[in-house]
Amino acid sequence: MNLQLLRVHAGRNVLFGGAIMNMTSEPTKKAGAASLALEAFQALAQPIGLMDPSGALLANPAFAAMFGDHNGGLELPPGLAFVGPTSDRSSLGPFSRPDGRKFRLTVTPLSAGNLIAVEELVDEGDASRSIGKESESALPDRRTFRESLGRLLRERDKTQGASVLVIGLGRLKAIGTSLGNEAGKALLHLVADRLRSAIRSADRFGRIGDDEFAIFQVHPEQPQSAAALAEHLVDLLGRAYLSGGHLINLDVCIGVATIPGDGEDCERLLDQAVLALSKAREDGPGHIRFFEASLDKQSAERLALEGDLRRALAMREFSLAYQPQFNLASGDVDGFEALLRWRHPKRGLVSPADFIPLAEDLGLITAIGEWVLRKACREAANWPDRMRVAVNVSAVQFRNAKLCDQVSATLAESGLDPCRLELEITEGVLLGDHASVLADLHGLRAMGVRVSMDDFGTGYSSLSYLHSFPFDKIKIDQSFVRGEIDEASSTAIIRAIAAMGKTLGMSTTAEGVETAEQLSRVASAGCTDIQGYLISRPIPPEEVASFLDSRKRNAAALAAE
Repeated sequence: MNLQLLRVHAGRNVLFGGAIMNMTSEPTKKAGAASLALEAFQALAQPIGLMDPSGALLANPAFAAMFGDHNGGLELPPGLAFVGPTSDRSSLGPFSRPDGRKFRLTVTPLSAGNLIAVEELVDEGDASRSIGKESESALPDRRTFRESLGRLLRERDKTQGASVLVIGLGRLKAIGTSLGNEAGKALLHLVADRLRSAIRSADRFGRIGDDEFAIFQVHPEQPQSAAALAEHLVDLLGRAYLSGGHLINLDVCIGVATIPGDGEDCERLLDQAVLALSKAREDGPGHIRFFEASLDKQSAERLALEGDLRRALAMREFSLAYQPQFNLASGDVDGFEALLRWRHPKRGLVSPADFIPLAEDLGLITAIGEWVLRKACREAANWPDRMRVAVNVSAVQFRNAKLCDQVSATLAESGLDPCRLELEITEGVLLGDHASVLADLHGLRAMGVRVSMDDFGTGYSSLSYLHSFPFDKIKIDQSFVRGEIDEASSTAIIRAIAAMGKTLGMSTTAEGVETAEQLSRVASAGCTDIQGYLISRPIPPEEVASFLDSRKRNAAALAAE
């Protein structure tokens, strides 16, 4: 329990080190009841405080949030003090906060102290007062926004149209973390300033997640006014920010739910807008989606898939397939990439594109990734000595696990030579705690493990990453190999990457090679390796030995001719 213990001191309250009180360890019914009471006290949305005769104040989080100052203490109204058990219930106030909200303190004497409750006062005709009117640098959180949204919905003119917009700013948290605390706060304040400048006085906004903000818009013309505001926000929030000497761009997507078209329950409206945001993110940066009834069905399907995914590892529904990697200089296969497969008992084969992002969202990717690493190393240990195995490692695994220790233990358990293991990472791994990730990468290199950069060319700062760590291999994304943008431009990009790799001492693998023409193009561009259906589709582990024997026999037959 994270209850804050404070003391009244000369009209000012000083935080006593954020004292942690936990009574759940006492093996008695009395202690258990006390623990339950403290848990309930902490969970109450109403600001509540308990003051003992010495003046010490036990405040629940809502109370601390309401009266917290910038120095880690509390700033309370005058007159609050211990009144004694013989006193009658009293009322202090009304008081006004700088944001215009009014409240009264009710002090109730108890046997060993005072119960202090905060009663917020609602002025007639001022139903919109409580969202987004905090200090210029402050942002109401999800709980505050939700509670105020519910009140606004209850008290608004029912003839007036309205909407809820949820704005997703891609990579805001990761970029803020990488910039450092002060620059991150400055970036957040810039975002808040732009939001504040875009809305009318009747509209309110709050921050409801690490990368998400919500706006309550009051306007009779819906959904037209919501669409106009959303389009303006995509343009405004998508413009570059200058924070801490860094020029930063954020991806903007927006989901919208309208009132009364999508209902008037605040929880449901927020959920609907978040669902619409998820669809907008699938469409890509800059997209806006309005909630549709079909999204509810998709949400239910996602929930069902979540449940199935949580059971899949325990039920042994995962397996690995291996796609050969072909070296152009030797003219032979020198390794395989391990690819995760999920065969659901009812759904059949589930695409990794559907369940890998979901596993990352749910925090399951760490456990799944550990299983993949152990399985791949055990199976590769039975291959010919020179054959390598490549395993993908997600950004979540770097954040949530001691990856070096895990890899070391897995290699010892399987008996696989470290030089035969290659870990593939994307540029997203290097966002966030860059120094920590680099330390892990150098630790892996010290063991003898190879490290490659996957999907090169599709991320954010590829060149700086290649200079920060000496990767063994660069894997060129298949979109360039297939010329999906423009064949001439794609070939030029492949040639530039291959030349850069050669200069830096890194091999270059062209992914997704399916035709002889693509092979000729990437080989002439200077790539050292290829991977794709032209060589082989992914094969199950039990077929790896026969696949290698078949290639050896074919090579011997060609040599004999």
